[in-house]
Amino acid sequence: MVAEQDSAGQGPRPIDVALLASVFVIAACGLLYELAAGALASYLLGDSVLQFSTIIGTYLFAMGIGSWLSRYFEDQLPAHFLRVELMVALVGGALPAVLFLANAYAPGAFRFLLYGMVMVVGTLVGLEIPLVMRILKRNASLKDLVSKVLTFDYLGALAVSLAFPIVLVPKLGLVRTGLLFGFMNAAIAVWALVLFKHELRNLRAHAWACALVLLALGGGIAGADQLTRLADDHFYQDRIVLSSSSPYQRIVVTQGRQGARLYLNGNLQFAQSDEYRYHEALVHPAMAAHGAPKKVAVLGGGDGMAVREVLKYPGVESVVLVELDPAMTDLFKSNAMMTALNGNALNDARVSIVNTDAFHWLQQSTETFDVIVVDFPDPTNFAIGKLFTNSFYSLLDKRLAASGYAVIQTTSPLIARQSFWTVVQTVESVGLTAKPYHVHVPSFGEWGFVLASHRPWREPGALPAGMRFLTLPTLRLMFDFPLDMARVPTEVNRLSNQVLVNTYEREWGKVEH
Repeated sequence: MVAEQDSAGQGPRPIDVALLASVFVIAACGLLYELAAGALASYLLGDSVLQFSTIIGTYLFAMGIGSWLSRYFEDQLPAHFLRVELMVALVGGALPAVLFLANAYAPGAFRFLLYGMVMVVGTLVGLEIPLVMRILKRNASLKDLVSKVLTFDYLGALAVSLAFPIVLVPKLGLVRTGLLFGFMNAAIAVWALVLFKHELRNLRAHAWACALVLLALGGGIAGADQLTRLADDHFYQDRIVLSSSSPYQRIVVTQGRQGARLYLNGNLQFAQSDEYRYHEALVHPAMAAHGAPKKVAVLGGGDGMAVREVLKYPGVESVVLVELDPAMTDLFKSNAMMTALNGNALNDARVSIVNTDAFHWLQQSTETFDVIVVDFPDPTNFAIGKLFTNSFYSLLDKRLAASGYAVIQTTSPLIARQSFWTVVQTVESVGLTAKPYHVHVPSFGEWGFVLASHRPWREPGALPAGMRFLTLPTLRLMFDFPLDMARVPTEVNRLSNQVLVNTYEREWGKVEH
């Protein structure tokens, strides 16, 4: 890196090199706190587009406030810079831990803390760069100063934007990552203490402040797992036996008197005590009706439970499981407790796992399948909502054999009645025949599914051995809808409007959890 040469032709001053390097770290830390806040809001509040949009907007607004306030810092600029770095280190570094604890112990205060801390961190980060530029301006022209500071600022942002989803969250988790970057901000303050020790009026006080902040953040890093476990243990009813964070979601498995439960981003995905009801109802109406399915695709369902049910048909030759998050499939393929639940289905020789976005996979695939099981989470945000659109079902149509059946997990027709029938309407809009049905799963209540095909669904004459819930008479009853779940007029869910996400949020928002 090249710093400004003075009029005498001398090389870069060490102090300028150090300050420009600090700009890189400052930018990386500032963006990390913004990404962490957005990720946490998406994990805990849902609707990733809304959460990231509001977090980024709030953060940038706060940075503008900080930049405006920098005009009032005139004397002792190095001392102000050092103190700002320590405050950013404490507030930004502690942000993920504080928000996790707030979600567990004071959920009513979560949003206030979220946006309050984002405002504080954004304001402090907005102060950092103007202070650095004014310190550097002592020995540099404005043109070169701006270009170099902004270059290092953007490079720092690029570095952390790549490292955050690929390395930091998967390897360290959000709490430890936040504390680590807070430690880096504090290290910049120590650097400033050394560089400007002759300008600081109260060197001892600043040194003690640096030491205390570093000690607090270092202790937090060492105890990050305990902090996360403390929040999780309070939030979940049963004992946590496994927890991890991936770039896509937070995965928690608990164990209680009724067995294991899987939670993704705090939302229950299955309970061991009754998951068989859900998965038998999901898989067998399509598989048994086909008669002789050989090629099957399962979209979503990274826990392998749907695959377990598919493999009950001896004629099945191949199963492709398309799951976005490799952390899910790795867990349910290798963990002994999880493989016991799914019958070791993901290690079956007939099963191949593809970790990619199902929408893109359908676009690129040229295969056709006898049965396609669509087991995505409910459309809580636009990223998932695209998997419930007419564009997605048009792609599904192309991958479905002429005699094949697809089945789609479709939320509760009782609680989210309009959402359920929106999916039915959307399936029909692409020319597929839709056959809706429902089943009672104690952990979830009344739950709905939709069969989609090129031909009318026919009632199967037999089911495979090993059923715990489903029988032919029971199956027949699932297609009857009482008055309070009967069809209502709805719109088609399109990529361009995603009406389903808003409808779903409105309907489930009426339910007190």
